Amino acid sequence: MTCACLLAPISTALAADYVAAIAAIKPSIVGIATYADNRSPRLRVVGTGFAVGNGLHVVTNAHVVAARLAQNERWVVVRPTGTEGAEVRAVLRTTPRPERDIALLHVAEPALPALRLGDSDALSDGREMAFTGFPLGLIMGLYPVTHRAFLAGVVPFSVPPLRGAQLTPESIKTRRQGNFAVFQLDATAFPGNSGSPLYDPADRKVYGIINMVLRAGAGTNPAEKPSGITFAVPARHIAELLTAQGLTP
Repeated sequence: MTCACLLAPISTALAADYVAAIAAIKPSIVGIATYADNRSPRLRVVGTGFAVGNGLHVVTNAHVVAARLAQNERWVVVRPTGTEGAEVRAVLRTTPRPERDIALLHVAEPALPALRLGDSDALSDGREMAFTGFPLGLIMGLYPVTHRAFLAGVVPFSVPPLRGAQLTPESIKTRRQGNFAVFQLDATAFPGNSGSPLYDPADRKVYGIINMVLRAGAGTNPAEKPSGITFAVPARHIAELLTAQGLTP
């Protein structure tokens, strides 16, 4: 597995929901990137995030920002601003919650348009949803794209280490806390979709965050052979993290 559809045609009404929702969601989507003055390219997008709370906070996956940066690197968020344009914001502070694979980034002003969180506990199998992000990072340019997603089920989540050498204090702690429920989706995602918001086009609320896709093969290119099985962490865990930081979900 690495760190987000082919469905039947959708109705005219639902298609209209998608068009309006995507237009409303896109301004809140950012790329999570590292920045360094002395390299080319200076920006390297490694995942997706989205604005929440007061607009000065961005949610992404903990695994997206887990890398140890070089001395000359720093975390930033980057947001498209039109044709070939981009706005880069410094990440001032990172608050990870690795046991749920989410992280909260405090970003520089001005505030971004924040997305609203829905009641993820109320979702049931069969819900038609979508997620928006940067599936291939900057390979195709900084253009957020949207994938359809069908909620296939709510399943327990636990990823055992493949070998003993992968055991760390963090992973041991996670496993001791037991399984937690995640959304399994009938959707195709790619590594750059990590951190993408999973939302309902009808109400435009976020119900989860894409965090993992099951690959059909074991090649070296993580974008190869996606299986169409994708997982998302429920938004209730984002709400808990925001509340713990004194923010309104």
